[in-house]
Amino acid sequence: MGTRGREIVDMDVKEVIGLLNKAFADEWLAHYQYWLGAKVVKGPMKDAVIAELLQHAADEMRHADMVANRIIQLGGTPVTTPAQWLKLSNCGYDAPDDAHVKTIIEQNIKGEQCAISVYKNIMEITDRKDPVTNNMVLQIMSDEVEHEEDLQGLQEDLAVMLQGT
Repeated sequence: MGTRGREIVDMDVKEVIGLLNKAFADEWLAHYQYWLGAKVVKGPMKDAVIAELLQHAADEMRHADMVANRIIQLGGTPVTTPAQWLKLSNCGYDAPDDAHVKTIIEQNIKGEQCAISVYKNIMEITDRKDPVTNNMVLQIMSDEVEHEEDLQGLQEDLAVMLQGT
């Protein structure tokens, strides 16, 4: 991390790196959950759900990249093994064992709601103490809120469709 970059962080950098590594693990698991869900999903509105899941998977990978870069800027190392992802994760992983559209959407809404809570917490901790991390987290949280809204829209559309049958 650059000298001036260290000077603007007014908190325990190791604490920030720890929080970010947990978020990094969440992002990788979310990416995989979305990506795999898009491969196995079945049921009504499948094509619309696949498109949304693949877009979200790409967003989660972009988030993982942002978080990894910030960890490195802070002098840390992003989690280096997938085995650590589940151990460090805040939000866990819901395997798409039930591939029905309704279940896949519900699982991913739950994941987005967890991510929103995680990033809100990091924002509160870094507020006025680490403006770079705080700004990055705000950008990511904005995406996560949009993801939740997208998924809930699909959930509502599915409910209307199923009522009509």
